Amino acid sequence: MSLAWQDYTEAQFQEVMDFAQEYMDFLSKGKTERRFLKLAIEKAEAAGYRNIEEIIKNKETLHPQDKVYMNQMNKSIALMHIGNEPLEQGMNILGAHIDSPRLDLKQHPLYEEGDLAFFDTHYYGGVKKYQWVTIPLAIYGVVVLKSGKVIDIEIGDKEDDPVFVISDLLIHLASKQMEKKATTVITGESLNVTVGSIPLKGEKTQAVKANILALLKDKYGFEEEDFISAELEVVPAGKARSCGLDSSLILGYGHDDKVCAYTSLQAMLEAKDLERTAVCLLVDKEEVGSQGATGMQSKFFENFVAEVLYAMGEGQDIQCKRAMLHSAMLSSDVCAAHDPNYADVSSPNDNMPKFGYGLAFNKYTGARGKSGCNDANAEYIAQLRAVMDQENVHWQTGELGKVDAGGGGTIAYILANYGMRVIDCGVPLHNMHAPHEIASKADVYEAYKGYKAFIKNMK
Repeated sequence: MSLAWQDYTEAQFQEVMDFAQEYMDFLSKGKTERRFLKLAIEKAEAAGYRNIEEIIKNKETLHPQDKVYMNQMNKSIALMHIGNEPLEQGMNILGAHIDSPRLDLKQHPLYEEGDLAFFDTHYYGGVKKYQWVTIPLAIYGVVVLKSGKVIDIEIGDKEDDPVFVISDLLIHLASKQMEKKATTVITGESLNVTVGSIPLKGEKTQAVKANILALLKDKYGFEEEDFISAELEVVPAGKARSCGLDSSLILGYGHDDKVCAYTSLQAMLEAKDLERTAVCLLVDKEEVGSQGATGMQSKFFENFVAEVLYAMGEGQDIQCKRAMLHSAMLSSDVCAAHDPNYADVSSPNDNMPKFGYGLAFNKYTGARGKSGCNDANAEYIAQLRAVMDQENVHWQTGELGKVDAGGGGTIAYILANYGMRVIDCGVPLHNMHAPHEIASKADVYEAYKGYKAFIKNMK
């Protein structure tokens, strides 16, 4: 294991920096799962991928080297590049999630109090609630009218846009607040987003709220009742930026897990003339347990594989089961990087990933006694070692902190339920689940290289 920066040639160094810039641009535009998916589909179709619905509708036949995707409710996607080998011999699967911790507007979000208008929110995923106050915020999402018309909302990231904020108590009056535990210093019900203060002329009650409603109607074309069929997400405003005097790091919102999603997507789109079928899964709802129609626990991926087999004239149920069983997967999710400022929770003896050492493999996740984890078998890890070394990928191993310090999980165990080989594998981060997370540009690039090597060489 060596520090990647020390091994790069001048040309390779520039490749790392260029790739990081492309990723930062994508991350800044794809802050939500819907936005990320839209961008991903644009890139996929430009690379020759076709929607499976089109194949089904036209009763077309699929062949080796064809490229198809399934769009699941505009929040999850499965992309497949069919290889020359029979699909039932298995697939090489990259699986990442594209949802990130955030604040969601409630279905009746708008209210007025103290001559100020607010949006009421419900936080999504594991967050430190105090981190979300006093920072500039943006709002993304959709409002769907009863007619079926979809209104895209994006406020807070254009140069001339207003931003939003959640207020905090001034230090001069915060003596009691400062005595509280971090878990209660800001409560979930107090994460109310300030959205306005000007009253609508002629209104005597709820005049500020009335003015906000008038603005929404005039600019975006929806009424208060339309919030009921809306999905609006509050996220940090601003672009991803280079971090550090040497610009070696990336500070941005949503690295978890869009950094693995982007690198997986890029590796997938660049694959050519495959012998073994490759798949890239970019899914929703991981941060809240992977349930629901767009989460990994749904059957949409299994259905997609069945549809592809059917379009290849091989639609037997046993073939779908064999395809899943014989597959290999990288559960491409971020992990915690060692932080010297909080060294007391790092796993000792080189068992904690570090910035700059490349793609990190986590044999197991879970909490305490590995509860809730997938635990990769040694034979699979040996194969991966050989593949990564063959392609000169910088890689490391690790786990999520010191034993009994905490824990977490990914989508790995869900795919492992099919009997396939699965391991967690991703980019180490600082500030995971915070509004702004930190990743190393070297690790982002090595993840991309590692995912390419996996697609090309895994048997």
